[in-house]
Amino acid sequence: MLVVFFSSVTENTARFVEKLDIPAVRIPLKGSEDLPEISEPFVLITPTYGAGSKGFVPKQVIRLLNEESIRNLCVGVIGSGNINFGEDYCKAAHIVSQKLQVPVLYQFELAGTDEDINKTREGLNTFGKSIN
Repeated sequence: MLVVFFSSVTENTARFVEKLDIPAVRIPLKGSEDLPEISEPFVLITPTYGAGSKGFVPKQVIRLLNEESIRNLCVGVIGSGNINFGEDYCKAAHIVSQKLQVPVLYQFELAGTDEDINKTREGLNTFGKSIN
C-alpha cells in the first residue's frame, strides 16, 4: 500500500514513515515545489497544525488534495499529532476523512512508538488487501 505523507521541518512524520519501510511519497514542504506524481491508491499521513484554532490541515496537504486526480486516489488517512492538543489531537486526519469520505485508519503521537509502527504496518497491509 502506497503512503503519501507530509512532514514539517520537525521531521516527526518523516521518521515515522521511514520506520514503516513501505513505498512512500513525500508532499513537498515548499509550495513552490512541484507536486508528486501519484497514479495508484494511497493512504495519506498528515500531522495536525494549529490546536485551538483554524488551519488544522497543513496547506501543503490541502494543495495536494485540491488536485482532483490525486484526491480521487486517496483511500484512507492516518493522523499524527500531539496529545497536548486535547480534543484537537489528530484533527487534520478527521477533517480529511470527512471531506473525502475515507476512513481514519490510525492515529499516533509525534514520531510514534514501535507499537505504532507495527500496528500501522500490519493495518496498511490488511487494508491494502481489502481494497484490491
